[in-house]
Amino acid sequence: MRDLDDKALQAKDKRAEFGQDIDLDAFQAEPAPSPSSVEYQAGSSTLSAADKERMILSGIEVSGVGRAGSFLQKNSTVLEAFSRQDGLEVMPIREALERHPWVRDYYWKLASVDADKYTAQARLKLHNGYIIRALPGSKITYPVQACMYLDQEGASQHVHNLIIAEEGSELHIIAGCATAAHVRRALHIGISEFYVKKRAKLSFTMIHTWAEEIVVRPRSVGIVEEEGIFLNNYICLMPVKSIQTYPTTYLAGKGAVARFSNLLVGSPGSEMDVGGRIFLQEANTRAEIISRAITNGGTIISRGALIGEVAGVKAHLECRGLILKGGTMHAIPELEGRADGVEMSHEAAVGKIAQEEILYLMSRGLSEDEATSTIVRGFLNVDIPDLPPQLKAEIDRAVGQSDQEMM
Repeated sequence: MRDLDDKALQAKDKRAEFGQDIDLDAFQAEPAPSPSSVEYQAGSSTLSAADKERMILSGIEVSGVGRAGSFLQKNSTVLEAFSRQDGLEVMPIREALERHPWVRDYYWKLASVDADKYTAQARLKLHNGYIIRALPGSKITYPVQACMYLDQEGASQHVHNLIIAEEGSELHIIAGCATAAHVRRALHIGISEFYVKKRAKLSFTMIHTWAEEIVVRPRSVGIVEEEGIFLNNYICLMPVKSIQTYPTTYLAGKGAVARFSNLLVGSPGSEMDVGGRIFLQEANTRAEIISRAITNGGTIISRGALIGEVAGVKAHLECRGLILKGGTMHAIPELEGRADGVEMSHEAAVGKIAQEEILYLMSRGLSEDEATSTIVRGFLNVDIPDLPPQLKAEIDRAVGQSDQEMM
């Protein structure tokens, strides 16, 4: 992996803090448990039926059926961490930092500790998090699941995750974050660092199932080497108080590819500032950011930035938003070319459902709500290429659940 230049690594986004500043002291953080070498396979048996039902909404199958491996963390405690397939490693990060010296070569090497107070909090008060690693040449055909779960009112959770697809490997991950049904107010801070080595393929699909007063601050950075492929899908269709995330990826090897897809629904009173940024640093790199956002009474900022640093790169950015039942929508696409011969484009649109579309479907026998629901599902049905059927099914399920909530 070639070194990133200091300027790129230290690049700060230009955004002010969206919405009201978050008082970290207003949330209670459990003490971090000591690293342990115990086995975790039986941990999920402690979950209640209600817990399992909430996790299913985020694509997490507690039974592990159809999963190559699993990581479950409840508050600050790891319930399970295991792999079912050769060539796959799944482990808690605190334990890994003590047992495996190589982990230090990746930990806080892409993300910056001093980026903001949330990254600092995650470093100083780390609860846990995971390492998911596909060894060189391994093809992990079934998805690996990772769940961060909160079941304490007013709690904060601080995690750090490392995802590593070694040279020539293939890895698919479902990352589900959720709160217990009785939890209304909590804080989640998550740091994620992604390493996609030469000719490796990584798809990472995050599905959030929060609650009306949950504050979420994910911070993630990735690097893709020569001919690597990184698919990063973010889905948040259920109520939440505030989300701010702006993942950054560096295409640092020739022929590297990154595709970001965001599906968002803003509920009444919610504030969502979601986007992505991709640096195209080598020849023949390709990037795409596709965002679909619906405000149902909330405020959404949908951002995207593509930075072409050398000739021979291609990139496209698409932001589309619907105002369904009030609220505010901002689409902010940014293109920056730094060399002759870059090819970059963008589309942005904010609007409402056309009345003639609703009337047409009603003429076919649907009620107004059914017609609106059909149009919304079609709007959120983004074709994400190269996903295995299991991941596509989880995305379809999340879209269907959000449709029921809105209507």
